Amino acid sequence: MSEQHREHRLRDAYERVLERMQDGADDLSWDNLQKDLDEAVEFEAEFEEFTRDEMALLRAWVERDLKDLRSYLAAGGSGVASWLGIDLDVLSRKITDALFSVADRSIIEREQLNDDLEASRADYVAGEIAAPGRMACVHCGAKVVLESVTRLEPCRECEHRYFERSPST
Repeated sequence: MSEQHREHRLRDAYERVLERMQDGADDLSWDNLQKDLDEAVEFEAEFEEFTRDEMALLRAWVERDLKDLRSYLAAGGSGVASWLGIDLDVLSRKITDALFSVADRSIIEREQLNDDLEASRADYVAGEIAAPGRMACVHCGAKVVLESVTRLEPCRECEHRYFERSPST
C-alpha cells in the first residue's frame, strides 16, 4: 500500500472517529470521553483493516487534539476558530460540527479537565495526522496552516519536526 493511500485512510478514519464521538455519552466526564474514544477507535478497527500500530496512532492523535482544544478552552480561549487559527469556512462541515460538539463537552467538565491537563501538554510531531489549523515550529516559530486533516511535514524553514498549535489572538 502506498504511503499516500495509507495517509488518506488514516485521515478519513480520524474524521470518522470525531463524528462517532460527536454523539457522546450522557455523562460528560473525562472517563466517558476516553471510553467514547476507545469505542470509536475500536469501531474503526472493525470497519476497515488497520494495524494495531495504526490504531494506536489514530487514537493518540485524536486524543492529543482533544486535549489541546480542551486546554485552550479551559484557559479562557475564545473558541474553536481561534484555537485552530483559521477561518471556520475553510473546514468541512463535518469536522466543524465534531469539533464544536467536543468543545461544548469540555466546557461542562472544566474542573476535571484542569487536573488532567496539568499532567500533559501534547506536542505535534512531523509524520502525525493533525486537525486543521495554524501550527508554529517550536524551533524557529515559522507558521504552517493545515487546511484539512493532514499529515504534518517537517518545518519548511528549519526542517525541525516539532510543532505547537498557534491560535489566532
